This record gives sequence, structure tokens and C-alpha cells, in this order.
Amino acid sequence: MGRKVTLSTCSLNQWVLDFEGNAKRILKSIEVAKANGAKYRLGPELEICGYGCADHFYESDTLLHSFQVLKTLLESPVTQDIICDVGMPIMHHNVRYNCRVLFLNRKILLIRPKMLMANSGIYREMRWFSPWSRLRQVEEYFLPRMIQEVTGQDTVPFGDCVLSTKDTCIGTEICAELWNPNSPHIQMGLDGVEIFTNSSASHHELRKADQRVNLIKSATTKSGGIYLYANQRGCDGDRLYYDGCAMVAINGGVVARGAQFSLDDVEVITATLDLEDVRSYRGELCQPLMEGQQKPCYRIKVDFSLSSSNDVYLPTHQPIQWMFHTPEEEISLGPACWLWDYLRRSCQGGFLLPLSGGVDSSSTACIVHSMCVLLCQAVEDSNSQVLKDVRRVVGDDSYTPQNPKELCARLFTTCYMASENSSQDTFCRARDLAGEIGSTHVNINIDVAVKGILGIFSVVTGRWPQFCANGGSNRENLALQNVQARVRMVLAYLFAQLSLWARGRPGGLLVLGSANVDESLTGYFTKYDCSSADINPIGGISKMDLKSFLAYCAEQFQLTSLRGILAAPPTAELEPLKDGRLSQTDESDMGMMYSELSVIGRLRKISKCGPFSMFCKLIHLWRDVLSPTQVAQKVKHFFRMYSVNRHKMTTVTPSYHAESYSPDDNRFDLRPFLYNTHWNWQFQCIDNQISQMPASPADGDQGRLEE
Repeated sequence: MGRKVTLSTCSLNQWVLDFEGNAKRILKSIEVAKANGAKYRLGPELEICGYGCADHFYESDTLLHSFQVLKTLLESPVTQDIICDVGMPIMHHNVRYNCRVLFLNRKILLIRPKMLMANSGIYREMRWFSPWSRLRQVEEYFLPRMIQEVTGQDTVPFGDCVLSTKDTCIGTEICAELWNPNSPHIQMGLDGVEIFTNSSASHHELRKADQRVNLIKSATTKSGGIYLYANQRGCDGDRLYYDGCAMVAINGGVVARGAQFSLDDVEVITATLDLEDVRSYRGELCQPLMEGQQKPCYRIKVDFSLSSSNDVYLPTHQPIQWMFHTPEEEISLGPACWLWDYLRRSCQGGFLLPLSGGVDSSSTACIVHSMCVLLCQAVEDSNSQVLKDVRRVVGDDSYTPQNPKELCARLFTTCYMASENSSQDTFCRARDLAGEIGSTHVNINIDVAVKGILGIFSVVTGRWPQFCANGGSNRENLALQNVQARVRMVLAYLFAQLSLWARGRPGGLLVLGSANVDESLTGYFTKYDCSSADINPIGGISKMDLKSFLAYCAEQFQLTSLRGILAAPPTAELEPLKDGRLSQTDESDMGMMYSELSVIGRLRKISKCGPFSMFCKLIHLWRDVLSPTQVAQKVKHFFRMYSVNRHKMTTVTPSYHAESYSPDDNRFDLRPFLYNTHWNWQFQCIDNQISQMPASPADGDQGRLEE
């Protein structure tokens, strides 16, 4: 009958500027798609060069090598008899565009540039690319000589066009165009396009996957159609983890999907669907609207069919239910996959983590343990690439991991760095967790190093600083805390460089950080302390989410030591103990609870609130627990802390991006780092507002807040 089509989409673990590896993964996905019977293969956004090239897009080499890879793809016998849809940057009339190139049997069918750019949050596409703004218009693109020699074509269509095969019509969207209120699929659908494709480089954020799925389902619920979604996967060289989720949907229902988190470099999703289902769906729902189209899509005709004449007995895919991961599962899986990509691609021999026995460093340790669980599962599932990478990392060509704990001992070193201010409780908690996950654990005492540094200061100045508990000033107290923290950073890097050497193994270790997003927001960490590491898997995750994650790990991985860690109050243990017990807690030092910081962080970044607008929102959000005067105190205290410590974000360790309110100074949260920390005008507006409010019984004797 010739109405059923078999289509493939994929998730690829591409790496920026790894043109050889990227080409191999693209060819592998096409090979799998053909083996599955597909006549159309869709890949991720900018898959040839990698999405995260950033300012490398300015380089002519990036354009040149992308065309060289395209030439390799065109010449490969693997790409014959299937429409291939690949992504690469192209310069047209001296303007760079983010493009899709569709080709079949050594002929380029069309080049479709991106029309609606991703230019918010972490995305800066307008820095490197221009949007194609000529709707329904196509120009001639003159091919480079190397491509002309393969295709025999001098020019090809370039612009806003769709592909008409002998049996259907295919239209392209690129990533952010799906998220736009005026998505191209709307008009394409009304003009009879039956298959929509979306090539994305969409990153993982906690609690985001359902938004993506709902947008795709909605796109075909309104006007029918088949929707193919391809996405990048993995760490391509930056703070982001691209979380796959390749899928195929029809008429509002997902019929095939890929994994959100996986160690597979190539995952191909194939579905067989009936075009008559699209036509029947549209028959009653959309026909009046489709008749009214004024300016039709520019169609490129191709003498090729996606269907065959004998497809009556070919089964079609039916809608499935999408089961979303919980946030705790996302934390367990996303950062773990990101860490593995970073480790294997950096050619290092493992990780080193200063393990304090607190929630943050324990969360980082559990993520590494989860990584080892995933690796063992992949090896058990006969993933040859993972086994090859594991053997290379551990330096043993005959090694096969037996279980996560045994693998963890080879890949992961933890160290407890004790001082005279450390308690026996945290020592035991760190030791017990290391024992349960299997890390190679060492205990280090830093007192000798700290006293040596203070001795140098004393020789030069004739003074010896004291803690407040021993009669010292606040400045002395803070300096004594900072020197302990910074000594730990120096020792962490020393042990990372030489630990494997001491064991007779080649290579070094990557130092892992463990400052959470709320501490980064307030600057509650020492600049150049153990937060200064090579990478930080929890730097984009809130304290509240980390606590929930540890509770999940305690059950999922049977790590019973985590219960004691969760029950203990968060503490830096940088001040003297009282009777062997801690006298310092994080929340008392910060003057705020972690739960309050999560709310404030979202208001600052997501809701774009300054001090006054934040106060106006919080007096309603917190009206049951705090008076307006108390809210004002919290807001003022936060903005003082934030502005005083903002400079720390300029040197903060690169962190896994997991939260939409991250204060990462790199490219996500662009703000100054030298503020007027008094906020005189803003705080006066808050005080003026309070003075106009009726007195609250909760205010008690607080009166006006001191500036």
C-alpha cells in the first residue's frame, strides 16, 4: 500500500572538535538505522563538530574540517539508500549559520539554516551564528570544491524549505525552535508537512525532562504529524551534560524513546509509523485551517520513497508511557555519566576527593560510586567501548571489573584531612562511607603544615593569631580558618599528582570539589580551598536536593553510613571544639537555612529579583513563618553576603550544570563581582515599604533594622 514509514533518530556522545570520533559515531548510527530498516536518519545539532565549540566557531578550521567530514559521509557506502540529516556550521555570504544538511546517495538535497536561536540562560548562539530570517525563501549555496567533486553539484538549495518525497513531506526544526511560541512546525503542519524533525543539543537540568516531552507531544497533538527528536548525549567538553532522550511521537503520543542517561556512545531509536494515521487525525481537526494557508512552504522534490509498496503486514509502533526519573535518580545518573566522560577523555587515572564526612563531600563520593555501578552494568551488558576505556584508565589491558566496590578501589581515592579542630564523629563517618563504597582511603593530619605556615607569619610579624574562642579577633579567627582550608587544597593536589606514582601506577588523579550551589550563591567557602578542584559534580545542586539524594543512596546502594551523615548538622570544623564536640555549624555561620537559600536563589536568578522585588515576594511566601521586618532582615543579609563574596565565583571550580538558579560566573550568570555592598537605595526602599505596613505581632521588640 505504500503508507508505512520506518524512521530513525539517535543520541550521540559527540565531543567538540573530535572530528574523527564524531564521524565514526555518525556513521555507526546510520549503519544501525539502515539495519533497522529505516529510510531516514536524524542526528543531533551540530553533530559533526560538536555543539559546544563556542569561540572555535569563529575559526575557519572548524568550517573546513566540518566539510571534510561531510565529504567522508557522502563518500561512505554506509550512507547510500537512506536520507541522512546531519548538523554542521556553514558560512553563506560571509555569515555563519547553524545548519542541517540533508543528503541522499551522494547528492545534497538541501541545507536548512536555524531560524530561531537559543540565546538565553547558558546559550549564546547569537555570538557565533545569525538566524535565517527569510521565511519561505531559498537561495543558491555554492558548494566547496571538495564537495562538488563528490556530488557533481555546483549549488544546492539553502534556506527555509521542506523535503517532498514521493510519499510524504518532511520539515525541519532545530532545537530551540521547538521551544519558541512561533515554532516552525505550526505553519509547516498546516501546509501539509507530515513528518517533523528536531535536532537538538539540549542539556540536562533537574526536573526538566517532562517539559521537553510535553512540548513534543503538544506539537503533534494540535495538528497531528510524526515528530522525530534527536539529542546529543554526554559531556562534550564543558559544564553541561546532554541527556539524550531521543524519541519518536505521532499525533500526541510517544511511540519510541531512548535513555536519558547512558554510557552508550551511540543509541539509535527506530519506529515504523502509518502515514494514514496522520492524515486521518488531521482530516476533521485541521482541514479548515489547512485550506486557508496563504504562503506555502518551499518544497524540494526528491525521487525517493520512505515507504514500500508491500507494507500491509509491517507492524507499527504504538504509544508508550514515559516514566520520568525522580530528582534523586537524576543526581545519581547525570553527574555520574558526566564524570565518566570527563575522566576517560582527560586521560587521567581516576579521582581524588577530600572526604570530610559531611553531606556535600559524601554526595560527591556517592556519585562516583554510582558511576562505578553504571560502568559495571555496561561491562556486563557487553559494552566493548566502556570496557576498553576502563582498561585504559586503570592501566591494565587484561582487567575486567568484578563489582562496583572493587572498581571503585582502582578509580577513586578519598582522604580525610584532620586538624586539631576535627571531631571523632566526622573521622568515623568518612572512614565508614569509604569502606562501604570501596574507595582507597587515606587519613592525613594537617596540623604540622598549618603550624608551619603560621610559624612563617610569626617570624615575619612577631605575632601569632588566635581563634575568637581563645581571645582573638574576628579577623584572626577567619584567617585561621582559611589557612586550614587552603592547606587542604594544596595537599589534595599533591596527593592527586603522586598517589598513583606511590603505588607504582602511571598517571594522576583528578581532584573533585564538593561545594553545593547554595554555598556558591552566598560565598560560604574559602577561596582556593578544597572547593578549588578540577571539576565539581555537585556545584549546581542545592543542599536540600543533596540530602534527598543521600537518603536515596542509603536505600538504593545499601550505604548505611549515610544515615549518620544525614543526621549530623553541617559543619566546616575549622574552629576549636568544645569538649570534643563541634561548636560551629554552617547555617549559624551563614545566618540562613539552606531551605531559605534555595528559595532566594530561584527568586534572584529565575524571577530576576533585586533586593526590593525579592522582599515584596517573600513577605507573601513566608508570611506564615516570618514578619515583614524579619523577611527584610533575611533579604538584606543575603544581598550583603552575596555582593561581598561574588568575587569568589570568578575562580570557582567548573561544576556540573544542574540548576536553573546556578550562580556560575562563566557564562550562565553574568554579573559584576565588585558591588557597593551597602545597597543603600535598595534597602531604603524596603524600609520605606515596611514603615507603611501595619505592625506585625511577630516583629516584637525588633524595631528598625540596623544598616
